[in-house]
Amino acid sequence: MRIGILTGGGDVPGLNPSIKAVVYRAVNEGHEVVGIRRGWGGLLEFNRDDPASFDEHILPLDKQKVRTVDRTGGTFLHTSRTHPGKVRPGAVPDFLRDPEHLEAEEHDPRLRDFTPHILKNLEYLGIDTLIPIGGDDTLSYGERLHSEGFPVVAVPKTMDNDVYGTDYCIGFSTAVTRSVQFINQLRTSTGSHERIAVIELFGRNSGETSLISSYLAGVDRALISEVPFDPERLAEFVLQDKANNPSHYAMVTISEGAHMIGEKVVEFGETDAYGHRKLGGIGEITSEAIKQLTGHSIINQRLGYLMRSGAPDALDLMVAVNFANMAMDLITSGASGRMVALRDGSYTHIPMSAVTSGVKRVDVDELYDKAQYLPKVRHVLGKPMFLY
Repeated sequence: MRIGILTGGGDVPGLNPSIKAVVYRAVNEGHEVVGIRRGWGGLLEFNRDDPASFDEHILPLDKQKVRTVDRTGGTFLHTSRTHPGKVRPGAVPDFLRDPEHLEAEEHDPRLRDFTPHILKNLEYLGIDTLIPIGGDDTLSYGERLHSEGFPVVAVPKTMDNDVYGTDYCIGFSTAVTRSVQFINQLRTSTGSHERIAVIELFGRNSGETSLISSYLAGVDRALISEVPFDPERLAEFVLQDKANNPSHYAMVTISEGAHMIGEKVVEFGETDAYGHRKLGGIGEITSEAIKQLTGHSIINQRLGYLMRSGAPDALDLMVAVNFANMAMDLITSGASGRMVALRDGSYTHIPMSAVTSGVKRVDVDELYDKAQYLPKVRHVLGKPMFLY
């Protein structure tokens, strides 16, 4: 059997160990593994008529190639946010364009579906089954291939921990660990200068990273994606927090997807070829608002990619390897259209269709005080390890 593996979306710690575990298990059982570079982009841009395209987009994997990759973070296969079912004109590879209609295609705003091209490439490469490792966008296209009859077994990863259907995704624990570490380190400068610190954390649609990091680091206020906030009320709170602190400082975390009451989520830059815009900047905007409302100096720190950099912590390493072995169990048993998952503290697998059947967000009523902008974790009996 020839197994294909790819990583899509944002990088997280734990991807390389998961790839290595798949390769070792597959080789030991007599199978081949090929890595697809740059996620779904590698399959979209692979040109069957160009011999050089193989080396650019495809990487045969064996034990020697992956022997040391688990010692570092990120993904050595590289990644992209390509979705072959929703390709904008500017992202269509040149060899797939019709020269006679090139100008018309450039000005056609409609998204194009290149799934037939992807299926032909998979057949040409001799891939019998595919393991995509990614978040909901990456895995939703995996579900599309499964619906077309191609065998797919998915592995969930995302730093935001927001893939629906699983309690845990590869990358989340390390992101929280990094965040808590940097928040606590930032206390030294914030306290030394007697300031208010606003720390912006990744979290587009789910505020779990801000919620859990603030809960564990003991920050004064936490703003999350799910709950719009009033800057004047926030300013009153942090003034009080600072006054009550013997060291005369206050700490606030904020999700990149958070927004003020009546305002939209802050985005910047042009929409990319697949319809995505970058988030970020709400921390700076909130810092400036607090400064104007309080007259106090602010430290504005955006952690950004530091949250997802470096090697995985022990939990992410454990889950990454276990998810890989579960995926191989499913493949060797002939299963398809499944996503490995953690539910109620146990490893399991669910239909891939579950990824798009709901939305995973912070349980605000249970875990967050909307009036005080604070985590509200009181009763954890019966809850999963990361609370929801």
